[in-house]
Amino acid sequence: MRKKTLLKIMELQTEQSEKHLEEVRGIYREMRGYKHDFHHHLQTLHGQIKAGEYENALAYIEELDLDLQRIDTLLKTGNASADAILSGKMMQAQNLGIRMEVKANIPDKLSLSDVELSIVLGNLIDNALEACKEAKGERFIRLFLTVKGKMLYFSMLNSASGKLPKYGSLFKTRKAGLHGFGLARAEDIITRHSGWIKYNSEDGAFTTEFLVPVLS
Repeated sequence: MRKKTLLKIMELQTEQSEKHLEEVRGIYREMRGYKHDFHHHLQTLHGQIKAGEYENALAYIEELDLDLQRIDTLLKTGNASADAILSGKMMQAQNLGIRMEVKANIPDKLSLSDVELSIVLGNLIDNALEACKEAKGERFIRLFLTVKGKMLYFSMLNSASGKLPKYGSLFKTRKAGLHGFGLARAEDIITRHSGWIKYNSEDGAFTTEFLVPVLS
């Protein structure tokens, strides 16, 4: 039984790492494409301005600015691993039509390993994304992540379809397989580092909070 559990953990970690890597690759593919087209944009603007088409040039600049805002989702939290995880999840949320707002400020060196941080943040946000998919009306995720003293504080509010039933310390997920196992794994990492995590489910919203020591 223990061997089976360890194999599940290894499978989950591999799956999470590959998923986050592909999400970040997607961001950089879009950014490289924008850089590749930049010279053409300059040529177009130069031609419009030279021809005196100032209104067209201004409209073109505004369109470029909106396009850049759309792809410039790479966060700079202070922690490279968190940047990669959160940026990938923001891109995923955007592709699903979910409005995701993130405010995060995290030191680069934490007592949590990169793998542990990936599992915790990845699974909690994935849970929020799944809940948003089934939500009626506005679909959103609001996430706040910072260090208070020597503790990493995480707070997330997301839309949900309704109040979920609770089983032990976890709320029942509608997605089977490693997803539910991943949430339990995230909780295990936090409690093993002497932290706590709590959830609250209401009709139309779900909140997640955790606090865990990360600095010596």
